[in-house]
Amino acid sequence: MQIDFLQWMGYVASVLIMVSMMMNSIIKFRWINLVGALSFSTYGFLIHAYPVGILNGIIVLVDVYYLINIYSKKETFEILEINSESEYLKLFLKFHDARIQKILPGFQYSPDRNTVSFFILRNTAVAGMFLAHRENETVLHVGLDYVLPEYKDFKNGKYVYFKLKQKFIDAGYTSVVAKGNNQNYFKYLKN
Repeated sequence: MQIDFLQWMGYVASVLIMVSMMMNSIIKFRWINLVGALSFSTYGFLIHAYPVGILNGIIVLVDVYYLINIYSKKETFEILEINSESEYLKLFLKFHDARIQKILPGFQYSPDRNTVSFFILRNTAVAGMFLAHRENETVLHVGLDYVLPEYKDFKNGKYVYFKLKQKFIDAGYTSVVAKGNNQNYFKYLKN
């Protein structure tokens, strides 16, 4: 039994749609779903299955609409500084510990070490957490820069490391050091 190009195209489109459904990030979901639906729409028209082509073409338009909204949406970023003994902070870290351990294996919260502690807010919703401490008077050593899965689009990192740069300089920091042993974390820091 030989499978022709069109059958492969249908299989690939199906797999792409399935993979999109597994994404935690709404942006990744929309992009992968867009490619899958576009492939499926093309497949449907090529095999003269017009309902398949039209329906998936509509899905492409829906994905494009939401992607435009996501990328053009004006978001308000703020920080909410927190006390190292905050009960919400402890609850947040406990709740997200499994994910934090994947990013920074062996991470343990040390309230006495954190001189910079804040939640990153996006439109007043908690989107992430930043914990750091001062080393050698002028070095800000990042202990944890955690972003909730639904906000993993690099906007938090851009806000913290670019928009808050002057805040760190005014506090006397001349450099920021962040360490990790997770490839995704390195990618996040580079962006």
